[in-house]
Amino acid sequence: MSDPIRVDIVSDVVCPWCLIGYRQLAKAAEQTGIAFEIHWYPFELNPQMAEEGENLREHLAAKYGTSPEDSAQARDRLTKLGAALGFTFDYADDMRMVNTFRAHRLIDWASEHGRGHDMNLALFEAFFTRREDLNDPEVLVAVAVGLGFDRDAARVAIEDEARSELVRRKQGFWTSQGISGVPAMVFERQHLVTGAQGEETYARILQQLVEARAA
Repeated sequence: MSDPIRVDIVSDVVCPWCLIGYRQLAKAAEQTGIAFEIHWYPFELNPQMAEEGENLREHLAAKYGTSPEDSAQARDRLTKLGAALGFTFDYADDMRMVNTFRAHRLIDWASEHGRGHDMNLALFEAFFTRREDLNDPEVLVAVAVGLGFDRDAARVAIEDEARSELVRRKQGFWTSQGISGVPAMVFERQHLVTGAQGEETYARILQQLVEARAA
């Protein structure tokens, strides 16, 4: 195959299923030997979230009616799924849901430097594994520095109003295309797949796309 399969992923870095879906896709690509190229795009699960955030369990209860028992079961399931895919979910009762717009500005900036994928994965780990506040500029700058970026340049990117407008436009494009939940993956700019579908499904999709190219 001359070119890798393009996959556009609309995602939020506080969405566990976005991380699971990506890891499943990556494993499917490894198993099939089919190369793919990821492009991440912004989506905010909670655009109206207060600056201080909310307790995650209380947030899910208010938003979805999730009971403590359901929450515990979901966390256990995600933790096991993550472990099987080589990722550590480290949930705790004091974990907080936060606003992610600053994080999306940082990702957009990193993408201009060819590192958007690395930044996404680093932020997933910061939130779910280390339980860090992704609305805190100091946390975001530290993640950027950990990837080799300049501290001052990262700080400017996080607060850049011009970049805010750019991210808003990208968000608006995807919502205008009917995207209302994440993860949403668009294969080869035309095949939309929503949710984390599992390694077998992603492997089948990749194989079908390769076959379609050869037809």
